Amino acid sequence: MSEFENNSQRDEIFSKAVRAGKRTYFFDVKSTRANEYYLTITESKKKFDQGGEKAFYEKHKIFLYKEDFEKFIEGLNEALSHIKTNQPEITKREDGNSFTDVNFNDLGA
Repeated sequence: MSEFENNSQRDEIFSKAVRAGKRTYFFDVKSTRANEYYLTITESKKKFDQGGEKAFYEKHKIFLYKEDFEKFIEGLNEALSHIKTNQPEITKREDGNSFTDVNFNDLGA
C-alpha cells in the first residue's frame, strides 16, 4: 500500500450527507497526522453555467477542530434560539404560497 493510500484511509473516519432542499451538507470526520479528529462541514449546491447547459457544484467548506467544538455549539445554539424566538410570522397568501410580513417603515422607506 502506498503512503497516499494509507493517509487517505486514516483521514476518512466518518461521513454523513444531508440533503436539504437544493443543497447537500456533508459532515466529515477526519484525522490529522497526530490522529486528532476534526470536522469538516461542506455545503454543496448544484449550479448551471450562464447558458444553462453545463452543471457544476459550488462548495463552501469550514473546518472545525475539537478545541472549538464547545464554543461553536454554544454559538450555533444561541443563533438557532434567536431564530426560533424572533422569526417573523410567515403568512400564507391566497395562492397558498408563503411570504414574510415586512414593515418598510422599519427600513426608513
